Amino acid sequence: MVEYPKYKKVLFCTDFSKNADCAFDYAFGIARRDESVLYILHVTPNNPEGEILLMNYTTKEEFKKIQKNFQKTLNSQYNEQYLSKIKDRSKVKFVTKSGLAYEEILRFAVKEEVDLITMGTQGKTGLKYVVLGSVAEKIVRYSPIPVFIIPCKGKSGRDLFR
Repeated sequence: MVEYPKYKKVLFCTDFSKNADCAFDYAFGIARRDESVLYILHVTPNNPEGEILLMNYTTKEEFKKIQKNFQKTLNSQYNEQYLSKIKDRSKVKFVTKSGLAYEEILRFAVKEEVDLITMGTQGKTGLKYVVLGSVAEKIVRYSPIPVFIIPCKGKSGRDLFR
């Protein structure tokens, strides 16, 4: 009989897309099976120029209000897309980072000593892929931690081989 590894900490990475939602069920299932901590991580792009520009055209109070509303929107997305599906929330931790997605994901995973990174594929092709690259591909390439990549149902390419 094969003995599967037990994961104490599972990291689920999300951009709140349909592709990320497809991977959530797997991450949550593994975390629930192993009674592990499930980290749900979202990385926002770091845009210091945009923040400086915004600060120049708003007051400090308005800028703080914008930041607060942004965090409120993120919390709402976390609740709607993920928390609403979880009964026992005691082992779920939400994390938001800012920067390059693959760097922040790997930095967090190493720092928190997670056992498994789980994420969906974005499905970018052509010029978008060449210019933006693939976060999932970079995670797989540079991660010292096992990575579980989940393609979204209906986009698996199975029809190509029939």
